[in-house]
Amino acid sequence: MSIRLSPPPGAPRTLAAAQLSNSIGDGMYYTCSALYFTQIVGLSPARLGLGLTVAWAIGSLAGVPLGHLADRRGPRTLAVLLALATAAFVASFLVIRSFVPFLLVACLYATAQSGLAAVRQALLAGLVTPAERTGVLAHMQSTLNAGLALGAALGGLALSIGTRPAYLAVFALDALSFLAGALILLRLPVVRGTPRRTDDEPRLAVLRDRPYAVVTLVNTVLLLRLPLLSLAIPLWIATRFPGLTWLASGLFVLNTVAVMLFQVRTARRVTGLRSAGQTVRRAGVILLASCAVFALSAARLPVWATVAVLTAGATLQVIGEMKQSAGSWQIGFDLAPPHQIGQYQGFFGTGVAVARTLGPVLVTALVVTWGVPGWLLLGGLFVAAGYAMGPAVRWAEAGRPGRVPESGTRGDLSRA
Repeated sequence: MSIRLSPPPGAPRTLAAAQLSNSIGDGMYYTCSALYFTQIVGLSPARLGLGLTVAWAIGSLAGVPLGHLADRRGPRTLAVLLALATAAFVASFLVIRSFVPFLLVACLYATAQSGLAAVRQALLAGLVTPAERTGVLAHMQSTLNAGLALGAALGGLALSIGTRPAYLAVFALDALSFLAGALILLRLPVVRGTPRRTDDEPRLAVLRDRPYAVVTLVNTVLLLRLPLLSLAIPLWIATRFPGLTWLASGLFVLNTVAVMLFQVRTARRVTGLRSAGQTVRRAGVILLASCAVFALSAARLPVWATVAVLTAGATLQVIGEMKQSAGSWQIGFDLAPPHQIGQYQGFFGTGVAVARTLGPVLVTALVVTWGVPGWLLLGGLFVAAGYAMGPAVRWAEAGRPGRVPESGTRGDLSRA
């Protein structure tokens, strides 16, 4: 059966369009922000790093309460407001000239972004049936990568120009992308909130759900793959093979195109918690293999062989990434009570913030400092987390009274 790359019509396609608009802006921001804040604003690299670490640490705490608010009041209006807030905070970067205002706006920006991610998941859950969610998320991930690639290309154009107006244009376009995303979200139907079932039900129940916390922790370990492509692999190539620095961008393109083309096909095989756990376990094994191949590149090989080994490692890495993504989407949604999707997704999403905050330090120390043993240790962490996910999911599932049994099938949207 053929796999349709574009999302199904209706709510999935509208959600993907909003995602595309936002990801184009994100692609421009990630490409240009470091040089903009250091060369144009005048922040030192140390202050920039400190500010971003503090901002994302604070922002990661926003997902649960904002997700809870989406559960109670309805996610569509809140998603629109958070997209508008993000646009305003990005626009504020245009006039910032010192560290303290930068830190304040960065914290607000990270809070809005983290909250938007959680609320968007609650919105998807309210518009798409449980059997269709993983398939729709796969389409949205493909859309995300396409938008990031386009945004990165526009950001690269600004970098090549290198002038203040070019950077300011990028941030202005980034703000407009979130404004456009908010307008697109307004086209979706209203999703009503759900009141608490009982008066004694805790407001933030996810914070007391130890099995779900363990599942989130295991997933966070697997998310240490995030700094690999953006940081660890480029540094590995630059320090070990100075003549091959061009290959880092090539491997990034390989990853982006692979996710665009094959994420939907990969997610199609995930039909419930059992298949999700199996997929995550396979992802851990494949990520271990990827790390072993990257370690193999340290051997004295001809240039062509080194390029081939690094490309093979990156290929295994993106396969593991797609499997881990598909499995974790299903797990994160299926283990969340239907009336608390927002706060549970907000908590599950903190794994991304933790991996992006602490991951670069850990992964760089392992790969760049330790070399081959570091690659193998990192791979061991991946495979251990992959095998731990199954028992963690079963523990969490056992504490879900009245959960609908898996049917083993999925709706038409996920098979599209």
